Amino acid sequence: MTDITSANAILMLSIATLFPTPQQLQGFSTDDVYDLDAISNVQVQMGIDGLLSGGFVWKEQPQSIVLQANSPSNAVFDTWNSSQKASQQTYQANGILTLPSLGIKFVQTKGFLTEYKLPGGKKVLTPRRYIITWEDVSPAPA
Repeated sequence: MTDITSANAILMLSIATLFPTPQQLQGFSTDDVYDLDAISNVQVQMGIDGLLSGGFVWKEQPQSIVLQANSPSNAVFDTWNSSQKASQQTYQANGILTLPSLGIKFVQTKGFLTEYKLPGGKKVLTPRRYIITWEDVSPAPA
């Protein structure tokens, strides 16, 4: 397979309290659709005698999602953020990221909206970047 486009990526997001039916996000930024931080699930320590020890540690998995200023999907994040502020509670999400060009999908579980951004005012309004921090993101067959 030689196609590595992200133009056909599909990101579905559900927030049980607000959007129990998964919402397909649309209107992604031109050059930056999403990104996931590298995950370091292993902690290591070097002993004084030069022997290395390591252990598995669970680590949160932040994902940035970037939408054009006029994306209709900004309403999902606006509602999510506003509802949390009004109730002073957090609402967790679940998601599925499908990458048809690679024939794979990623199941995203127990995510929290940890960063919310308004569009910047430049010559044109700038894209909006959101961060969802997931408990787990795992590959699954498409």
